[in-house]
Amino acid sequence: AWSESPGSVPGAGTWGVAVRSPGPGPRREAEVRYLDIRQSLLREPPEGEENLVLLDGRHEFPFSFQLPQEPLVTSFTGKYGSIQYFVKAVLERPAVPDQSVQTELQVISHIDVSSPALLTPVLRSQEKMVGCWFFTSGPVSLSAKIERKGYCNGEAIPIYAEIENCSSRLIVPKAAIFQTQTYLASGKTKTFRQMVANVRGNHIASGSTDTWNGKTLKIPPVSPSILDCCIIRVEYSLAVYIHIPGAKKLMIEMPLVIGTIPCIGFSSRNSSITSQFSMDMSWLALTMPEHPEAPPNYADVVSEEEFSRHVPAYPPPIDCEEQLCCPVFAYIQEFRFQPPPLYSEIDPHPTDVEEMQPVSFML
Repeated sequence: AWSESPGSVPGAGTWGVAVRSPGPGPRREAEVRYLDIRQSLLREPPEGEENLVLLDGRHEFPFSFQLPQEPLVTSFTGKYGSIQYFVKAVLERPAVPDQSVQTELQVISHIDVSSPALLTPVLRSQEKMVGCWFFTSGPVSLSAKIERKGYCNGEAIPIYAEIENCSSRLIVPKAAIFQTQTYLASGKTKTFRQMVANVRGNHIASGSTDTWNGKTLKIPPVSPSILDCCIIRVEYSLAVYIHIPGAKKLMIEMPLVIGTIPCIGFSSRNSSITSQFSMDMSWLALTMPEHPEAPPNYADVVSEEEFSRHVPAYPPPIDCEEQLCCPVFAYIQEFRFQPPPLYSEIDPHPTDVEEMQPVSFML
């Protein structure tokens, strides 16, 4: 229920000017009853008596209700209406006002985000010319994509977007989740829209581009989507937009469905990391060969003469009987190829070169 804003009455003021009518406008309201189950907890009074008399003390009457098989609408409390379920107990007494007490119940209508309709990806793109009057500075283009349409509370939505700034202004890309509450009563519609989560990107200078390779936006604890009620609807959307100074923002909205049963298989975070890894590492396939070559052997690049200078003679063999009499120590055999000598600009083993011959180095 809500009250309309005061309307204007044409010609009611001086010189026929329209003025607003005093007081609030007409009231709009609607109600739908989903359940009305009643049962009597007291037994019938004895024959010949009109009422049942209970003795002093505490009396307990257990009871139970069976919810119907058809799905019920999820409990919800919004700006102009609510969906509530109550268990109400009434004590009727003769010549005394009735006494009642009630307790609210939370009912959830499950939405499985693994359904094929909610697993389809959503892609949108849009472009906007930035300028004032006849002076245009250039277009700003935006394209965004999400992997699927259905998510649950606590999941992180990976966002893939490409932004190109061909204008002369500094722009800022942003993303947000919006909740839209729609109320229908007496043939009128009332809408309430609010932001429930948002994330911000880096500034993009003129003539530059930016790419979101799975930028995450976490869903906060919100009510599931309500799409099957005739007077109240709760819908969600993911908006990717660009704030442009001095101009109207460029926005793309993609529908979301907030469910209660998470997607089977990889979680949203795993799929986000996998997608980001595959996109960021794709350039390796262009540079790395299929069978990389092994590094050359040290013996192939060192002459035998120089090798003999740096490799000492093999140590004498160790007698096994003497080794058994000594403490046991780990024995590490020396490597066959020693590390190359230290770098020096003066050759310690010059060849047949004259002593006064000039030598030039290029660093």
